Amino acid sequence: MNTVNVTKPQTLALAANAPLSRRLPSSVGLKLQLPLTPALTAQVAAHRQAIRAILDGSDPRLLVIVGPCSIHDPHSALDYANRLAHLAKEVSSEMLLVMRAYVEKPRTTVGWKGLAYDPRLDGSDDMVGGLTLSRELMRELLVLGLPIATELLQPMAAGYFDDLLSWVAIGARTTESQIHREMASGLGLPVGFKNGTDGGVAIACDAMRSAAHAHRHFGVDAQGHPAIIETSGNPDTHLVLRGGHQGPNYDGNSVARIHHALTKAGIPCRIMVDCSHANSGKDPLRQPAVFNEVLRQRLGGDRSLIGMMIEGHLFEGCQPLGPNLHYGVSVTDGCLGWDATQQLLRDAAQRLQRHNSAA
Repeated sequence: MNTVNVTKPQTLALAANAPLSRRLPSSVGLKLQLPLTPALTAQVAAHRQAIRAILDGSDPRLLVIVGPCSIHDPHSALDYANRLAHLAKEVSSEMLLVMRAYVEKPRTTVGWKGLAYDPRLDGSDDMVGGLTLSRELMRELLVLGLPIATELLQPMAAGYFDDLLSWVAIGARTTESQIHREMASGLGLPVGFKNGTDGGVAIACDAMRSAAHAHRHFGVDAQGHPAIIETSGNPDTHLVLRGGHQGPNYDGNSVARIHHALTKAGIPCRIMVDCSHANSGKDPLRQPAVFNEVLRQRLGGDRSLIGMMIEGHLFEGCQPLGPNLHYGVSVTDGCLGWDATQQLLRDAAQRLQRHNSAA
């Protein structure tokens, strides 16, 4: 008979350069600490359904995702949200306004990664405090009646916010990621995949097809334990055009080519245009020109253009992180100021109303 030598369990020796680790609260723990009321849960469900109705064409309104490039100051974010909530009611017959509540930011190399990572903006990276502050802020935005959108960058962070969100973006650099496609397949809300940084849509098409399917994948459960996650697939995905290295991709010829690519791939033609990034040449003040051109195409009959995204804050431009920050000015990408944003959306609502009345 073969025998096996059994030794006493050994403590694993950590390498000298092993990364340090600190425990985070579980996502379910933070949700229990900062729960949603039944009324807010119902509100989120209604907002998600409203966005789905725009995607499938049963709601003729325009979907507009608008707000700060990133949130670094909860006070100015709430100031912006109060203004947006009043505007949202004013234009609600023509547009559904969804506020950007971006608490994670992708970095090409290094830099501030967002409120969830570094809420004190000083490199201390208090992620426990960041997750808590981010959830508290999102809850306050919901109380104002606003639907919330964010980009999910770190899949582990998704569980801390997924019950608060009505729309999610997967960014240009993560659309190709299998992990993000698997995550999107399990989200019970609409997801926009951005085109790749080269401006092409093939990667995003693959992402949408992948996210529509069921998956089993490695992940973390609500209690924070490693787990096998089973998803059922997400039918509510769409394409977000943000331009690329070769320039914008929102013009009529580009949109026509993209229609062909989506149809060839068997994917519904539902397109949102990000008015920032390469589509505006990274000039935030060019966003209204992009918005108005896309609106012109939609009013001309292209109903596949279901919405637009605008980076806007209380005041235009951006500023570097430092000890004396200007109130209401972005610390990441440059934004359109509130007055210009409000005028743009009011003018668009009037154009849509006149068009609908004449139809």
